[in-house]
Amino acid sequence: MRASGPFKYASMSRRAAVTGTALAAMAMLAACSGAQTGAPAEGDMALGAPEGAKVTVVEYASVTCSHCAAWQAQVYPEFKTKYVDTNQVRYVFREFPTAPESVAVAGFLIARCAGPDKYFPVIHEIMASQAEIFGGVPPRSVLLRIANGAGLSEEQFQACVTDADAIKAMDTRIKSALDAGVTGTPYFMVNGEHVADSSLSGLSEKIDAAIAAS
Repeated sequence: MRASGPFKYASMSRRAAVTGTALAAMAMLAACSGAQTGAPAEGDMALGAPEGAKVTVVEYASVTCSHCAAWQAQVYPEFKTKYVDTNQVRYVFREFPTAPESVAVAGFLIARCAGPDKYFPVIHEIMASQAEIFGGVPPRSVLLRIANGAGLSEEQFQACVTDADAIKAMDTRIKSALDAGVTGTPYFMVNGEHVADSSLSGLSEKIDAAIAAS
């Protein structure tokens, strides 16, 4: 597993280069076998309460972020049971690729190609496979296995990870996140307010207060 601290972006110029870099990297991979963070944005993937809910929790995360994977494994199940499954909050997941960006972008593209009903399971499976991805197993083989499990053929996988329009749309979402002040992952917002403490108790404090005030 990588990194002891959350990934931080060095500069806007580095982030702005993601589309071209990722497109080239994904082509090689295939060949080798709004600024308002609390407001709805195009491309949002969400669970729980419908759009316009009184309480919205937004998570910016990456499938290659070890802290995001830890949150998904340790906090998300109880968070989902307590707030999402009961429709007390709208949980919005926003993609914010971290190093290696080419792998993260490919993972997000695969999740979207799998379809809305399989998006979150694919995201969670990629995060749960980080030990393989960073432990020497070729990332392509891990992602292809997950894509196959979601019903995508190898041909569909290759088309998915080299879809220029999809990568461009992702780049637009990333730039919107940067404009909103997101600097690392995981990054949480409750009704548009950044919450630094991503533990269940830290999030619950803000969520419960928002529910009580609604």
